[in-house]
Amino acid sequence: MASTPVSSIILSLTSLLFLLLTPHIQAQSPSAPSPSPSGPINITDILVKGGQYNILIRLLTSTQVANQINNQVNNSNDGMTVFAPTDNAFSNLPSGTLNNLSAQQQVQLVLYHVLPKYYSLPDLLTVSNPVRTQASGQDGGVFGLDFSGAGSQVNVSTGIVETIVNTALRSNFPLAVYSLDKVLLPKEFYEAKAPAPAPTTNVTSSSSNSTKSAASPPSPASGSGRLQMRVGLVASIVLFCMGLF
Repeated sequence: MASTPVSSIILSLTSLLFLLLTPHIQAQSPSAPSPSPSGPINITDILVKGGQYNILIRLLTSTQVANQINNQVNNSNDGMTVFAPTDNAFSNLPSGTLNNLSAQQQVQLVLYHVLPKYYSLPDLLTVSNPVRTQASGQDGGVFGLDFSGAGSQVNVSTGIVETIVNTALRSNFPLAVYSLDKVLLPKEFYEAKAPAPAPTTNVTSSSSNSTKSAASPPSPASGSGRLQMRVGLVASIVLFCMGLF
């Protein structure tokens, strides 16, 4: 009977000790980190979040360039840089500019806004101009961009259009996306292509032969005239001799 209170006391102390130690154990046991939902990079998702790039999204989708960008930035070590004209930039183009472009030129226009390498803003101030774009080499054209500026301001020029590189919609490697207030129009669209050389003809030789042919009198006619004169002379002599007899 005396052991019952002792057992109760021991049980109570054990429960109390467990309750005191439980928070300490829970505090020291590390909680498992929640997985970060970082999926593959998608250029159209970035532009949709920007809120003012609907025309560019449409062009990226219709030309399949969006798929090219997504594949490269998710599977290469070089990354990419995209310049994103706003909807206002496209609206400020001369009327009919996009509609007058062929399907191939629309692809070239979109690729002209993509660099096949990741560039931070400071990187763009140290590049060697012209910088190659994804359109470079098509139809034998350079399709390059020139960068200039100082400090935190970076300018981009096509030879036709010049504008400031604005805020970055995304700046982390492997993809940089910079907003533009103007559409980058390549000068290759405005350069007249050299006409094909005309076939050469030997005009001098033909003209010389024609002149000689026109200047030379027909030899058969001249020979016939001399023959008639000789026959007439012989006939006159014969008639004269017959008269003497």
